[in-house]
Amino acid sequence: MSSLSLPSGGRAVAVVLLCGCGLSLAACSESEPVPDSEIGSNPKLPALKQYLLPPMHVASVVGWKENETPVVPKDLQIKALATGLKHPRSVYVLPNGDVLAIESVAPPETAVKRPKDIVMAWVESVATSGGGDSSKESNRITLLRDSNGDGVADVKETFLDHLSSPFGVALVGNDLYVANTDSIVRYPYQPGERKITAPGTVVTKLPGGPIDHHWTKSLVASEDGKLLYVGVGSNSNITENGLEAEKERAAIWEVDRESGRHRIFADGLRNPNGLSWEPQTHALWAVVNERDELGPNLVPDYMTSVKDGGFYGWPYSYFGQNVDPRVMPQRPDLVAKAIVPDYSLSSHVAPLGLAFYSATNLPAAYQGGAFVGEHGSWNRDKFNGYKVVFVPFKDGRPNGEPRDVVTGFLQDENKTHGRPVGLAVDKSGGLLVADDVGNTVWRVTAAAAPGT
Repeated sequence: MSSLSLPSGGRAVAVVLLCGCGLSLAACSESEPVPDSEIGSNPKLPALKQYLLPPMHVASVVGWKENETPVVPKDLQIKALATGLKHPRSVYVLPNGDVLAIESVAPPETAVKRPKDIVMAWVESVATSGGGDSSKESNRITLLRDSNGDGVADVKETFLDHLSSPFGVALVGNDLYVANTDSIVRYPYQPGERKITAPGTVVTKLPGGPIDHHWTKSLVASEDGKLLYVGVGSNSNITENGLEAEKERAAIWEVDRESGRHRIFADGLRNPNGLSWEPQTHALWAVVNERDELGPNLVPDYMTSVKDGGFYGWPYSYFGQNVDPRVMPQRPDLVAKAIVPDYSLSSHVAPLGLAFYSATNLPAAYQGGAFVGEHGSWNRDKFNGYKVVFVPFKDGRPNGEPRDVVTGFLQDENKTHGRPVGLAVDKSGGLLVADDVGNTVWRVTAAAAPGT
C-alpha cells in the first residue's frame, strides 16, 4: 500500500513511497559518490539499479544576501548584472549589447493520474522554480542595459510580457524569435528599442501544453539565418505516458523560419537544451538531460554534437547501445543505430545551458572551449551539479576534464542560494549566468590586475 505526502513551499524533502515489502524504495538504492570515470569522452558506467522512485532530495532555496555571490577561481571575478528578477531561465545578448533575461515558470499542471505522477510533477516544479505559484510574476522577457560599462544593469525594463513559459530566443535581422513552450513566435525588433509592443506572429506550433514533462524549448538560428533549430524534450521519463504523447518529441526540430515548415533534424534526445554552434567546425551542439530511476550514477547527462538524421537512443538505450530493460516493446533495430554522445557530464546534473567561448576577456585557460550550466540534481541523496563548468576543446572536440568555474550555489546538504541555468557571452566577452531561483543574472569576467 502506498503512502504519499506532498510538502509545500521549497523545503528540503526526501519523498518516500512504501512498497508491499515494507521497505523504503529510496533505501532500495544506495547513493554513491560520483566516480571520475563517469565523466568525459569515454565514461565507464556502473550497473543499473531499478526502483519505482529515485531518492528525491530537493534543496530548499535560501537566496542570496546582500554582497553574497557565487564562487569563482582566483583569476576570475563575479558580480550581479541584475538582481530582483523572477526566475530568469536563459539569457540572450543583442547586437548592441543589451541583454534579454528570459523569466519563466513551468506551465500549470492541470491533470495527473497516479501518485507517482503527482510526486514527479511536484518535484519537477520545485526543482525548476523553487516552489510556489509564481506564474503571475514571470513568463516575460526583461531588458537589461549597462549604460556606463560598470558591469551592473542600470536599465531593467519589461521587454515582452504575457508569454507562455518562454525559454529560447534568436534574432535574425530585425526578426526576434521566441520559443514558448507551445510555439515559436516572431516579433519585429528595432535596434536599441527597450520594449516590443507589436503583436507576435506564430511561426509554428510546438508540442507542449499544460501536461508537459519537459517544457523548456531551446532555440538557435542557423548561421545563414534561414533556419531555426528548437529542442523539444520528451513528455515522460521513458514513454510511460504512451508513444502518442511522444510524437515528434525527444528531438531537435529544424524549422524554416519563413514558412514554419519543419522536419526532425535528430531524435532520441530525451531533453535537448543549450543549442549552440561550435565556432571551429560549425557543428550544432546540445546538452541533454537523460532518464531517471536507474540509479544515482545512471544515466549520465551529456553534451554532444548533433548529426543530421542522428538517433541518440532514447528511450530504448542510453549512452549508445546500453539497453534500458524497462522500455517495451524493445527496439534492437534502433538500439543498433544509436549514436554514442561526445562527452558525459555525470549523472543527474541537469545541464540546461551551453555557451562556446571564443572571446578574449577571460584568461586563456577558459578560451576555445564550452561552458555548461548544470542546474543540479533532485534525484540523488547527494547533490550533483549546481555549478557552471568549463570543458576544454581542441579541433572542435572536447579535450580534457571539466573545470569548475562558478560554484558556491549550495549552502549545505539541504539548502541552496540559487541554481544556474542558461549561459551567454556578452558583447565585451563576459560570461552571463542565469540563476533562476536566485533571481539573478551573474556576470563573470577576468579578475582585476593587482593595484587596479
